[in-house]
Amino acid sequence: MIEIGERAPHFSLRDQNGKIAKLADFKGRRILLSFRPLAWTAVCHDQMMLLEGNHLRFDELNTIALGIGVDSVPSNKAWAEEMDITNTRLLSDFWPHGEVAGAYDVFRDAEGFSERANIIIDEDQRVVFARVYPTSQLPDFDEIMEFLEDMDQE
Repeated sequence: MIEIGERAPHFSLRDQNGKIAKLADFKGRRILLSFRPLAWTAVCHDQMMLLEGNHLRFDELNTIALGIGVDSVPSNKAWAEEMDITNTRLLSDFWPHGEVAGAYDVFRDAEGFSERANIIIDEDQRVVFARVYPTSQLPDFDEIMEFLEDMDQE
């Protein structure tokens, strides 16, 4: 897993609408990278719905929440439409396969997908939070929100 304090590795990925999202685009904002193993699965669905359902709170906390998985752009588009996700960008780490997950040290080579993980990057693009969860378990989003709120107190 990537170390706290490290500079966040650069990424440039397409979202479900084919638009490019680059780390550099978000300088001055916090970023929540919410890695998920595979689209179209129950826990991944719930994880992305938590991002979508909390998008206004993330805005208040100067945070961009991005869902990342190894699925293709067309798959992410169909999945986002199925879930009625309109505010959260679902990024495709499809090709080179899992490259961004690998850069953040959350790629599972044996399975060909990422860990279920949340990584928070601060306004200066340094990693300030990193946690891996069991693939069968929904991440603790209260923990994420509390961490982001505590950053506002500092």
